Amino acid sequence: MARSSCLFTSESVSEGHPDKVCDRISDTMVDLFLARDPVARVACETLTTTNRIVLAGEVRCAGQIDHNEIEDAARRAVREIGYEQDGFNWKTVHVDNYLHEQSVDIAQGVDAGAGLFLEEGAGDQGIMFGYACDETPELMPAPISYSHQILKEMARQRKTGERPEFGPDAKSQVTLRYENGRPVDVASVVVSTQHKESVNPDDVRELVRSAVISVLPEGWFPPEDEFYVNPTGKFVIGGPDGDAGLTGRKIIVDTYGGAAPHGGGAFSGKDPTKVDRSAAYVSRYLAKNVVAAGLARKCTIQLSYVIGVAKPLSVYVSTHGAGEIDDVILEKVLPEMVDLSVRGIRTHLGLNRPIYERTAAYGHFGRTPDADGGFSWEKTDLVDQIKALV
Repeated sequence: MARSSCLFTSESVSEGHPDKVCDRISDTMVDLFLARDPVARVACETLTTTNRIVLAGEVRCAGQIDHNEIEDAARRAVREIGYEQDGFNWKTVHVDNYLHEQSVDIAQGVDAGAGLFLEEGAGDQGIMFGYACDETPELMPAPISYSHQILKEMARQRKTGERPEFGPDAKSQVTLRYENGRPVDVASVVVSTQHKESVNPDDVRELVRSAVISVLPEGWFPPEDEFYVNPTGKFVIGGPDGDAGLTGRKIIVDTYGGAAPHGGGAFSGKDPTKVDRSAAYVSRYLAKNVVAAGLARKCTIQLSYVIGVAKPLSVYVSTHGAGEIDDVILEKVLPEMVDLSVRGIRTHLGLNRPIYERTAAYGHFGRTPDADGGFSWEKTDLVDQIKALV
């Protein structure tokens, strides 16, 4: 988006999208085990299809959790999303549980004092990115922010009974027009939403219009011929009954809508020793604080890790040629503010708590920190420290 004028698009999917159902169930499992044991190890993958949930992965927990607790937690997640339809109903869906003990080969590299390692190591190798920009108050790219907000508003209306015509499964897509790197208006909006059989497609369009208008800035509603609602004409069969779902297939939706790089690792279903999750959180935290401190309009941070090693192999910072200070200086001072070892990240952000189920839909970033420590990576409590050190 360095050109003087361009279009940029991001999409979001609702909590009832098949892949998001899986993310929700996988993160429900993370919370279930962390509530029993704050240092539990969890790597849970979920598959959903017609009337079936399949769980697979590795866990380790000091407290005993039996199959019935796991099944009940999965059903509760589906119930709270709102699935009571033929083909996928929280009451009758079959749950197959194939979770088993964590591999000892992985454990020896992750546990402090195990094998050759004196300090807790990363759960895997990989690269993780964090990003922030000043396009919205939450310091997120505007296209993904509006895409999330549209679906959150529709979900709110559905769950309160204000719009019972909506079903749980939905997708949104927002295209913004940029001038000189700033969003200036909406070029198009796409919303596909599951709905009841009895609802007229024209009525669905008007219901969606109302939700979109309530989210977008005044005067930003797209031209009528660029406002697309259920382009196929009908969307009654939805969720896992209409399409199989898998954990981790919406990683761009989960992050920055394609406006920033992605390391490729999914978040959901993973405890915070997995740097795919925790290092992506801390890199967002650092990038957001840099932008909030007024040092840059946008900031990208990359961290890299290797399994069994505590510290990052590299720290990269880019303010995209428009920062108030040299990126090399930021690369030096940011790791002095936050211990970027696996244990250091978990401690600083308080990640060993059951705070993950709420992250599974509408993005892991751009959210409001919760009183119990949820979304701690969205705090801007380093601003004064960054200004002072720099």
